[in-house]
Amino acid sequence: MIPIQLTIEGLYSYQERQKIDFQDLTDAGLFGIFGSVGSGKSSILEAISFVLYGETERLNARDKRTYNMMNLKSNRSYIEFDFINYENKKYRATREFKRNSKNFEEVKTPNVVFYEWKNEAWIPLEHSNAEKIIGLSYANFKRTIIIPQGQFKEFLELGAMDRTNMMKEIFGLHRFDLQNNVSALHIKNKSELDQLEGQLKGFEEVNEEQILVQKEVLKTEQQKFEETQKVFKETEEKYSKLKSLKDEFELLSRKKTDFEKLEQQKAEIDVLDQKTEIYDRVFRIFTPLLSEKSKLEKEISDQQKNKESQFAILQETNIQFENIKNKLLVIQPKYEALNTSKVQENDLSLILQMLKFSGEIKTLKERTENGSKKVKEVEAHQKSIQQKIEELLKNIELLKPKKLDSHLLLNVGNWFSEKKKLAEVLQKQIETVDLKKAEIEKISEELKPFEIDSKTFRNDFNIQIETLEKQKKILSEKKNHLEVQQKLAHFANELHDGESCPLCGALEHPNIVEFDDVNSELNEIQKQIEQIEIQKENIQKQFSDIEKILDRKKIFEEQLKSEEESVQQIQNTIEEHHKSFSWKEFNAENPDDFEEKRLQSFLIEKQIDELNLQIGLEQKDLDKERENFDSYNKALEKFKLDEAKKEEQIKTNEANLKALQWIDYEKRTLAEVEEIFTQLSRSNLETEQNYLQFIKEEKEIAPKLAEQKTMVSQLEKRISELEKEVSDNKDLIENALSDRQFNSLDEVRQILVQEINVQEKRNVIQQFRIQFETVKNSILELETKLKDFSFNEEEFSAVEHQFRLYENDLKTVNNSVIKISTEIERLEKEFKKKEDLLKHLAQLQKRAENLRTMTNLFKGAGFVQYVSSIYLRQLCDHANIRFHRMTRNQLSLQLNDNNDFEIIDYLNEGRSRSVKTLSGGQSFQVSLSLALALAESVQSNAQADKNFFFIDEGFGTQDLESVNIVFETLMNLQKENRIVGIISHVEELKENIPVALNIRKDEERGSLIEYM
Repeated sequence: MIPIQLTIEGLYSYQERQKIDFQDLTDAGLFGIFGSVGSGKSSILEAISFVLYGETERLNARDKRTYNMMNLKSNRSYIEFDFINYENKKYRATREFKRNSKNFEEVKTPNVVFYEWKNEAWIPLEHSNAEKIIGLSYANFKRTIIIPQGQFKEFLELGAMDRTNMMKEIFGLHRFDLQNNVSALHIKNKSELDQLEGQLKGFEEVNEEQILVQKEVLKTEQQKFEETQKVFKETEEKYSKLKSLKDEFELLSRKKTDFEKLEQQKAEIDVLDQKTEIYDRVFRIFTPLLSEKSKLEKEISDQQKNKESQFAILQETNIQFENIKNKLLVIQPKYEALNTSKVQENDLSLILQMLKFSGEIKTLKERTENGSKKVKEVEAHQKSIQQKIEELLKNIELLKPKKLDSHLLLNVGNWFSEKKKLAEVLQKQIETVDLKKAEIEKISEELKPFEIDSKTFRNDFNIQIETLEKQKKILSEKKNHLEVQQKLAHFANELHDGESCPLCGALEHPNIVEFDDVNSELNEIQKQIEQIEIQKENIQKQFSDIEKILDRKKIFEEQLKSEEESVQQIQNTIEEHHKSFSWKEFNAENPDDFEEKRLQSFLIEKQIDELNLQIGLEQKDLDKERENFDSYNKALEKFKLDEAKKEEQIKTNEANLKALQWIDYEKRTLAEVEEIFTQLSRSNLETEQNYLQFIKEEKEIAPKLAEQKTMVSQLEKRISELEKEVSDNKDLIENALSDRQFNSLDEVRQILVQEINVQEKRNVIQQFRIQFETVKNSILELETKLKDFSFNEEEFSAVEHQFRLYENDLKTVNNSVIKISTEIERLEKEFKKKEDLLKHLAQLQKRAENLRTMTNLFKGAGFVQYVSSIYLRQLCDHANIRFHRMTRNQLSLQLNDNNDFEIIDYLNEGRSRSVKTLSGGQSFQVSLSLALALAESVQSNAQADKNFFFIDEGFGTQDLESVNIVFETLMNLQKENRIVGIISHVEELKENIPVALNIRKDEERGSLIEYM
């Protein structure tokens, strides 16, 4: 994973939105994030982990995580992280959560969205599972990519099972865990075998002999079927003719019966036809006339009622109109005198302003007098403060020459600090050299008992071994000779005349050789050979011990050489450092004198700062007094200006009076004049409003009155027209009654009350007449057709009975043929299925044997553990390349038989010990080496061009030299196409890393990110 950019807002100490562009940082290969304790360095890594996985190291879900992560001055937290995954695809992860506006301590559930960059746009994903995108769980993400504070040693101290699970996930070792797959296959195969064996039990009676027997039976039944079918067809033909004749005689009988019923209904249909025609004629002529008559009568009634209602409204409107005219006559004189009264109202308004201005002028004169006194007091206080500031400035000028330059003090102080550090480092290095020498002498003492020449001891030991080998060879040859002699003696003792020789087969055995007993000699030689073997083992053991001691001595001699070179380098650095001292004011050999002068300078600087602070406070007071002075002066000028304006306004108002005199009201109080003004103003307003209201009402009611008169007139006219239409309708009805020979309208209503559906009745009549003619014609046709035929019921019954018997016989034979054919077909299918099942059974039985073998191979995930141990050992080998350099070949990391990490200590005869015995600095070194090796393996496994690695701890546990070694190791990673980020507050690293971020915490704005 390669980071591109990170945006943080409202998270922990990050109040304002801060954005980190990782482009320049990752291009450098090695970069740092520095800042004081609590500035918010680790929060950057926590933001990345939280936006990707929703998990953090400091807090979990039970800790009210979102509330505690949100900045207390913020109501919203937002994280946005862009990165490139192992497939070189660009993704964005966002996570936002907000505070409940009604409950400060309640934070809503975070909203999480992941995006992928496609076609120059961010496309939202349907999931927010970072593990799918990055290929690591959160636990392994914080072990291989971002290692948070306090978790650096976690991988080193993991248990064997947890470490194996981690290796399975990172390197995809699940593909080697085939136990469940094999077990599932075995169970599936066994289940199929059981089912197959069960199926085969149902095929025990299926064979070729049974199929042949059934085919012979089928042949016999088919012949029988053909004979029966021939007889059946002859009988069927005769039966069909008789049945057809019977059906036609029965149909003629039914038709005659139906025709008798239709003749009975014919009279009713004729009456119905007559009534329908009369109703239809009356309905068409009189229904429109009667409908019009009813409509006209109803409309005349409605118009009469409407006329009465509108006439009542007309009378009421006329009364209202007369009332308004009377009110206007009463108010007219007052309205005509309204202009004069308004002039008086306006004069009173001007007089009220004049009275108010007179009172305000009096107040302004009093305030002007008081303000003049205050201005004089402020002016005197200003002069006093100015004198005090001048005295403080003089004191500062006297102190400045006594103070040393702060830049000079900083440079000299740094020089003395560096000198002290170098001296301490030199002393430690000399002690290390002495320890190495002591170790070498101790090893030399161990070699003294062996009395060897270290240059020729290997050749000496080889000579001894070769001498013993020659002795052993001579004795072995002698032993073989004696064993042959012993065997021949055994054969000679077993020879008897007449029995064949086991060597040559001869039956006669002349001159049998006699041999001496060699058992004791053989035993003696065997003891000598065993003694030689013991001597060889002792020599080889001694050689191995000496070689181990010499190897240890060589390692310590190499370490001693390296340490002595370091001593020389430090001494050279100290000499160069001494040469760089160029300050004549101080003595390079007297740091106490420098400290004393620096302390004096600091005290003087403190006094100057205090005086400057006092001057600042006095200056603020002076500025405040100046502001007050300006304010009071402006106020005085404003009072005088206002007083002049108001006097001028009084004169202007007096000149504008038209009906009243100022002298008549000058002595009155403001309240008296306001009362007169209010009464006059209210009276004028009421007169004007009432007059205008009456005029408005008169204008509104006059059109309504005219409208009502018009409506009443129109209603009277409409009623007259309707009465004429009623008369015309009556004449039309009387004419229609006369033309149709009706005596009265009641006769017509009695016909119409029947409400006959004419169309429906006509359809019924037509259908009856069609049916009547159809049945009549059918009877004539059947009688003509059957006049030369007769039907015998007994003959028909006999033929029908014979037909049914032959039909049953044919059905029985046919069923038998079908049954036998079906059975043959079933047997053939079953026989074919049986053959397929037997083939499948053989395959499954062979597969079962193979699966049993595989089950034993993959049982208990042993194969995965074996593969995991190979990966771990390779990891140890990669980690040791850097760990040896960091520890100057003193320590090494290895994996024991239980797959646990342990340390090989070359300072203690190469013995192993637990990783828990390491110091804090050593733990950091081995953890860093492991983490880098693990990240390299992940990079190689993912086939990524670059990889990213972030460290958030550990450098504070290292001495200066170890920090330099670690830094050199990290710098070399750039050549390996690796990107490493460091979070630290160690100054040595900050000075050496060229590209970095600095996190600064502002009391008001929170954490701020600055590029260095």
